[in-house]
Amino acid sequence: MTQQAFFPSLFLAVLAVIGGLIMLIGGGETMVSGAGRLARRLGMSPLVIGLTVVAFGTSVPELFVSLTASLQGHTDIMIGNVVGSNIANIGLILGICGLVMPLTLTLKEVWTELLLVVSGSVILMLATAYGHFPAILGLLFTLILIAYTVITYRNNIGGNNTGSDDNNGNDVQQESLPMVVVLIIVGLALLAGGSNLFINGAVDIARYFGISELIIGLTLAAIGTSLPELASSFSALRRNESGMLIGNVIGSNMFNLFMVLGLTGMIKPFPLSPDLLHRDLPVMLAFTFILIPILHRNDGTKRWHGMLFLGGYLAYCYSLI
Repeated sequence: MTQQAFFPSLFLAVLAVIGGLIMLIGGGETMVSGAGRLARRLGMSPLVIGLTVVAFGTSVPELFVSLTASLQGHTDIMIGNVVGSNIANIGLILGICGLVMPLTLTLKEVWTELLLVVSGSVILMLATAYGHFPAILGLLFTLILIAYTVITYRNNIGGNNTGSDDNNGNDVQQESLPMVVVLIIVGLALLAGGSNLFINGAVDIARYFGISELIIGLTLAAIGTSLPELASSFSALRRNESGMLIGNVIGSNMFNLFMVLGLTGMIKPFPLSPDLLHRDLPVMLAFTFILIPILHRNDGTKRWHGMLFLGGYLAYCYSLI
């Protein structure tokens, strides 16, 4: 090992990863709870909440982990986390949920979001071929997502959900606004601390076993930071909210591409490994393309679609080994 380890032993590094993940999951859930209540007060529909508030909120762990990794000079963990999370969101999360219960959502409801995800993936592949993610591209990505969020909010605000209940049956209009703000702040604090703890532990584990940081990002970091998406998807599944579930997955992938990479690239432009172009980015794009004809069906997904996604994800993980 050429660099000094952050933790004095492998055991402490593993504990740091576990503790960091717990903080990330807890922080994500806390922030999503506060943001979701705020969104319902504003009358946003379940699909829009899934595409924006829930999706963005559950992707905040990826944002904090990626920014921390990039600022510490671990760019392979950063890009691996984003790409691996997008693959896990469709392959692992939609795969498991699709096996449990058929999902219904029409393609036209999420066509704009899928088009943005495909476009962002293609642009990222072109940047990888160039070998560098410049600051101007980061600015463009960030502005695209901000514009999407503003337009979506304006087009869907003031629906029939104003005064609706939250997940526990409580009237959201009676929620204390200061309490909602406190939930969001506490969630952000947990995310900041958890991401730093997680990255330091993950880097030490990678050094100890001689695993590349890109593989750590594609697997350990990606699955770990995707746990909030999995938890919120199961919650939507229990309430039979297919729109919120699929919206959460697609919105999270959109957020990862445009906001996580965008902000990180603006703050600190980063190099892109050619390995991504040969293996990981085509898999990420393929999962998105497969989702289009499945959603085009009027009768929703079948359980074999879930098996297809989950099997494809397991095969991809095996290829990394």
